[in-house]
Amino acid sequence: MDTPPMSLTCAQCARKLGDLVAQLPVNDIEETWKEVELTAQQLANGLRVRDGPDDNHTMLGKTLLPQNLTTLLGSALSGTLIPRASRTAPVFEILRVGANLCVEHDQNRGYLLEAGFPQAVVSLLEGYTDTIPEEPQMDPFPMSIAHLQVVKTAVGVLLNATLTYEPVRNRLTSLEVAKTIVRLSTALYPPAAWMRTTSNLHPPDTSPTDITFDRIAESWTIRAGLSSWAGRLISELQDDVRPLFSPEVLPYLVQSLIAFTPPLLAAPPAPRFAQPSQLRTTLLNTDFDLLSESCSHLESSALDVADVRLSLARGFTFPAEHHDIPCFSAMLDFVEKGNYPPLWYVQSENGLEGGDISKKEKAFDDCKAAVIKAVVEVSGDDRNLDLLWDDSDDAQPGGEFVTRMIDWIKAFVSGETSGNGRDDLVICATLSLGNITRGEFHSTILLSQPHDIARLLSSDALLAPSTDIKLKHGVIGLLKHLAQSSSQMPSNRAALSAAGVIQLILRSGVWDDRSDFMLEIVQVNAIGAIKHLCNNSVDNACNFILEPVDSRDPPSTGLSQLLALVKRSDTVAIKSEGTRIIVNLIRSLWTNERRDELISEEELQARQQKRVKAMDALLTPACAEALAALIGRSAKHLILINEGVVASSLLSMHRDGGVLVLNALTAPLPVEVTPSSTGSAPASTTASTSSETMDSPVVFSPTGASNRIPSVRHALDQLVVSLKSESTPAEVRTNICAFLGQVSRRGTGDGLQRLKDATRPILEELVSVHGQSMLGSAAKKVLDMWISE
Repeated sequence: MDTPPMSLTCAQCARKLGDLVAQLPVNDIEETWKEVELTAQQLANGLRVRDGPDDNHTMLGKTLLPQNLTTLLGSALSGTLIPRASRTAPVFEILRVGANLCVEHDQNRGYLLEAGFPQAVVSLLEGYTDTIPEEPQMDPFPMSIAHLQVVKTAVGVLLNATLTYEPVRNRLTSLEVAKTIVRLSTALYPPAAWMRTTSNLHPPDTSPTDITFDRIAESWTIRAGLSSWAGRLISELQDDVRPLFSPEVLPYLVQSLIAFTPPLLAAPPAPRFAQPSQLRTTLLNTDFDLLSESCSHLESSALDVADVRLSLARGFTFPAEHHDIPCFSAMLDFVEKGNYPPLWYVQSENGLEGGDISKKEKAFDDCKAAVIKAVVEVSGDDRNLDLLWDDSDDAQPGGEFVTRMIDWIKAFVSGETSGNGRDDLVICATLSLGNITRGEFHSTILLSQPHDIARLLSSDALLAPSTDIKLKHGVIGLLKHLAQSSSQMPSNRAALSAAGVIQLILRSGVWDDRSDFMLEIVQVNAIGAIKHLCNNSVDNACNFILEPVDSRDPPSTGLSQLLALVKRSDTVAIKSEGTRIIVNLIRSLWTNERRDELISEEELQARQQKRVKAMDALLTPACAEALAALIGRSAKHLILINEGVVASSLLSMHRDGGVLVLNALTAPLPVEVTPSSTGSAPASTTASTSSETMDSPVVFSPTGASNRIPSVRHALDQLVVSLKSESTPAEVRTNICAFLGQVSRRGTGDGLQRLKDATRPILEELVSVHGQSMLGSAAKKVLDMWISE
């Protein structure tokens, strides 16, 4: 007579399972499977003990047990997708053995992987997944307690086998198990479904008398535990190399967002859960865990998977993309309307404590922030521009997405949401609109009626000194994109100028000396917006230079703020781009302006006086030195050298400008633009900015650059290098020649002689090599002028 299963040791149980495996081909009857169940149950219970006198885990892992478990699991299915009812109990115990065998035991994880056990478990879960509807459902998929236990334990096997063990993780990732897990767990535990119904948890053939509340509670408990394990497994499978999710998973991920958004959020709980209980608290916590995981997955997928970004945008226009589930709209609804569940605030001995609620509120806000990042990423994908920007409806210029983003800004400015701290809506809206505002066409639509976005963005609620820096980042970034079109569309510049954008940016305090980690990005965006608005605009240039920004004595101006920022900043992008504002100011004021409107003689005279005053304000050593530094630091960006040369040349045309420019050219450059004597660039010259903040070249001086770039101690040295180099475009070299001639007319003394001595040999060589060409002629003109002096 066989030894009763309950009296067997772990080793004896393992051997008996091996004997049963051998019997199954000839004795595949229910009695045999009952023995498998009881023996596996005894072994699984024994393996739960990890600190006993015998190391059963290590000993059994080296036997045929892993292979026998794989064989038993396959035999239990007998070619079916899922085990029939009579086999659920032995399958459940087999899975328990596998799960307990590999807990915190990498060696056994390896043995199970070699035996194909995790792969067989994945096949089992795929079988269950094939029985559920393809589209997400609002109600939980009916399933018996026995099958729920099998599914939950199968997920537990994969979780235990994966923890900290790369080989199993890689294998499961290659099998795309994350997609299977998400589909199955969402079907069995739709977020907040317990709030709506408890009637369809069990299969249709279940007797009504068997559906007691205890059975309902047991079903929900298993489903919630399964959901929790599934979330942990997916988190464990994530890495930085391979994305887990494809677009097919999006309809399942947004179910949690829908559950936390009205009308579902506001629905009262089902009668059986109307009163507080430990189970209700567990289900509330499970729902929130699902939300946190879903938002995290949406964020990471939008960041890392281009197809996910495209699919979300495509589904916004074509609902069939996601089985008529509006995934992107659900994300927007959650950002706008999602809120804390009312049941969080029900007081009871089983409910959440005050400290827990505060933590959950903070975590909920983080969920919204993650979804906002995903929305911004979707809008930032170039392929999505035509999907999110829609010109088909004249009554809604820009389409539904554009209008909704602007409505969020309007609600905040009008006070509808600003009092509720909904600056997150404006951050999302401004960043998203900035991403899809490409060129004059889009800017014109936003700046025109009915949107009139310049008026909205110039609100004190958005650009006050006390406004949060993240909000300023979105608003000023969008203003920069709108301003980029102003040089080609005077009407766009007029709209932004009329809204007082320049002065509002200056008064916002973003150019102040603060240590906020985002400040540099915002400062560069502010520079970009003002740079474009001051290009070819005498009025904007004069206002920036002359109009007081504050009530100090003396009051600061845009120019004084800019020069102070450029001087103190350690970021090359801020220094160079900030100096480009000075370039545009000089171009606007020194160039003859074409005016289309008719103005009186008095107005014209007053305007000219203001222009002269602004020009005088630029004729300072600080401005000339900033231009010289731009030339000196821009060895790798000839366009910046050219801009510095042209602006300096214009500045030197003024009777007082020549000496200023010549002194700046021959004066030692600041340390930040000279090569380090150790061969490494100083920290101040290695800063970088993200691509979203820049619309022009940024200067970088990588480590070791001084070994390759000729030593530049003065701006004049850089002009010599650029003039001599055949890789410098002829147009730039010609402009340098013209500049040398212009500054020679106004300069005197030792500085002028140094300039001549440094450049004469190169100019003579250019005449010799390039002859009558544009470059050769420009060089000869300078030499002839020097000879005639």
